Amino acid sequence: MNQFGQKYRISIFGESHGLGVGLTLDGIPPGIPLSIEDFTEDILRRKAGAKGTTPRIEADLPTLLSGIFNGFTTGAPLTIFFENTNTSSKDYSKLKTHHRPSHADFTANAKYKGFQDFRGGGHFSGRLTLCLVAAGVVAKKILGEIINVDASLIEAGGNRNIKKALDKAIAEQESIGGIIECTATGLPVGLGEPFFDSIESKIAHLVFAIPATKGVEFGSGFQAAKMKGSEHNDNFIDDKGTTETNNAGGINGGISNGNPLVFRVAIKPTSSIFKGQETFNSESGQVEELKIVGRHDVCIALRAPVVVEAIAAISLADFKLIG
Repeated sequence: MNQFGQKYRISIFGESHGLGVGLTLDGIPPGIPLSIEDFTEDILRRKAGAKGTTPRIEADLPTLLSGIFNGFTTGAPLTIFFENTNTSSKDYSKLKTHHRPSHADFTANAKYKGFQDFRGGGHFSGRLTLCLVAAGVVAKKILGEIINVDASLIEAGGNRNIKKALDKAIAEQESIGGIIECTATGLPVGLGEPFFDSIESKIAHLVFAIPATKGVEFGSGFQAAKMKGSEHNDNFIDDKGTTETNNAGGINGGISNGNPLVFRVAIKPTSSIFKGQETFNSESGQVEELKIVGRHDVCIALRAPVVVEAIAAISLADFKLIG
């Protein structure tokens, strides 16, 4: 369902073109200093407006509805709300019957029997990643200053030259995906559990909660399948667990080993493109050309690093509170 976490529990709500989006966080320790200003930096990193991103720009000002008093968390559930102020719902009026390729329009219509809010993707929209970013801000507070989580876009459209790839996609009226790398340093040895609650399992769970995610790899990832054991093994060089290499990505047996946690996420090309596409129209019963209007990202991966960073922090905060 729409919840995640054992100790640090998150629930998100809202739709892209509804009144707004928000989240409720439970399990936050009392006494953590928290203000609206604490959210500014990460929210700005996700914000649209730069080249290759959607022209839909929202204020994204968080309203702290509960769980905060005199500038500190109270230990009660913390609810944060973001109002939608810049919607253009008329752009989506035809999509209830003429579903966009590779979007959730078709599956949402089948699952919710036509009652879903289809405007802008509704509850399936990337707009709700704002909630993940907000949860990540609080999670970083729980982790403290010793543990640092950082993510960046390292490739777009198969090219390390992101600007060049972006210019080409814009000229072709296309969209492109990208690869985001996330690193967490300062982790103690011993976070995580074997099997179902391994660090990889929890992070991967949240990675795939990010719309547009198509894959995740830890450490050497899929390259490990091409390596020999002698090449892939990370030799220990001291009694603290420091390793000569880090093909394991900081994890052994689902548990942090004290080395940097490293994983990469594959983000698909934005499904909404300006080129016409031939796809089935359930109203006419025919395959017809669909030209998508509205405001969309050429490369959604440009705005996703802070979201990936947030889900890593959420996962690690949950592990830290579990102990």
